[in-house]
Amino acid sequence: MPLAPSELILNEDGSIYHLCLRPEDIAKTIIFVGDPERVPQVSKHFDRITVCRNKREFHTHTGYLNEKKLTVISTGIGTDNIDIVLNELDALVNIDFESRTIKKERTILDIVRIGTSGAVQPDIPVDSFLLSEFALGLDGLMHHYQHQLDGKQRLAKAFVSQTKWAKEKAVPYSLPCDENLKDHFISNRIRFGVTVTNTGFYGPQGRNLRLRASNLAFFEQLTSFRYGDHQITNLEMETSGIYLLASLLGHRAVSLNAILANRATGAFSIKASETVQELIQYALDRLASAGTEP
Repeated sequence: MPLAPSELILNEDGSIYHLCLRPEDIAKTIIFVGDPERVPQVSKHFDRITVCRNKREFHTHTGYLNEKKLTVISTGIGTDNIDIVLNELDALVNIDFESRTIKKERTILDIVRIGTSGAVQPDIPVDSFLLSEFALGLDGLMHHYQHQLDGKQRLAKAFVSQTKWAKEKAVPYSLPCDENLKDHFISNRIRFGVTVTNTGFYGPQGRNLRLRASNLAFFEQLTSFRYGDHQITNLEMETSGIYLLASLLGHRAVSLNAILANRATGAFSIKASETVQELIQYALDRLASAGTEP
């Protein structure tokens, strides 16, 4: 059955509702950044840019680097925005807009987040790079979708048990990165970790300004958590949503983090912009050597 206009919303020019993109506007390898101003910081490295689209916080550049087609798109902050971006990108490649039907042959996207994050373990230095081997989502997005991911929730269940997670909060969930995509980024420059995705920046991450966080033991719970050889390494606000929707939709995803703060030591980078630029170059070098689109 065709998807109703209220479910698959298209603009007058045939583009998808929020992103204002058409199927031909994107590559199969897509870089996520949070800040719209970071999009040109990535695309300036392209040999040529073929598409530029701007709508709200969603800015998109598509182009070529060493003949590899790449798209970089800003998602804004939070898993609510990730829900929009990833569903609409999937629609661009896996739904026929003319017939409004799902295509029989599925297209797989490679999604690489280049973001910033704060470490929670004292041995993780600012200005280092971290790949999220696992994401632990405290945002609740998983519970809005039908899924068969219960077998992957052992890390999340251990977190709930060890922290005595409050029942009135969303049940945490956990997902790994894509192993094949992860292999492109292995080097001595990057470490692996467990990334916690929060619903906000202040109270949800245990920060206290004029309002006090409801769980004053939250930071200690994070730093003391252990699951086998794994410990929580850093906090941010998008990775769990990316891993979740990529898994449900059949795409491949990995999240790369520039560590700009260390909550355990109180340190913050004095060269944050430079570190982000270095991570951008690190990611692009490996993506450019990964082969061209067919």
